[in-house]
Amino acid sequence: MGRVLLMAVSVAFYSAAIVTLLFLIGWVAAFDFMPMSVDSGRQGPLGASLLIDIGLIALFGIQHSVMPRPGFKEAWTKIVPAPIERSFYLIFTALVLGALFHFWHSIDGVIWSVNNETARMAIWAAFWFGWGVLLLSTFLLNHFELFGLQQAWLNLTGKQAAPAQMRTPLFYKLVRHPLYTGFFLGLWATPDMTYSHALLAAGFTAYILVGIHYEEKDLLDVFGEQYAEYRKKVGSFLPGIGKS
Repeated sequence: MGRVLLMAVSVAFYSAAIVTLLFLIGWVAAFDFMPMSVDSGRQGPLGASLLIDIGLIALFGIQHSVMPRPGFKEAWTKIVPAPIERSFYLIFTALVLGALFHFWHSIDGVIWSVNNETARMAIWAAFWFGWGVLLLSTFLLNHFELFGLQQAWLNLTGKQAAPAQMRTPLFYKLVRHPLYTGFFLGLWATPDMTYSHALLAAGFTAYILVGIHYEEKDLLDVFGEQYAEYRKKVGSFLPGIGKS
């Protein structure tokens, strides 16, 4: 596969990932203009709906936890070109989320609903702050590497990636995984918490905890004692919590 074609694939998969992320935000928020949402999925018996939804969340967690592992990457790059390995991770993420959107079963019932307009505005502000933290966190380190474009660009231009360096800009001084912090806020900050939304938020929070566990192992392998010292001083994805 030629370098230009690899770059084109990377750009296409990047675009699909961004569109999917934007759709996810609207889907979680259950905005009126969305064609589907976490609160307006398919209908079915409660037991079957729970099994399907938990299975969809588990599928997302497995894909996100397995594909970034070094052992999987080593095997996977024997099938797909290394410069677009990350791009394939993104397109599989988009496909898994597409399945989540399409097959999600809504569960009737409301856990809380905030009526005070000022409080609702504050909660929506926290919602948008969370997704903003998530997006900004990708740029604080290297958005284009995280989303696969840098690898394809370096391959296209015949350049080598710079050695990995540990940095802790802005949010990283408060938590080790601000991307997950933003995701957590974006999931839980809602003025109208339904059982469907709570199931999604709880399931993805469980994924966050599992994902952090594996990411920490990889980061310790890369940065060693430097990262070990960082873990002793900074919380995991909530400030002050999860130091080790």
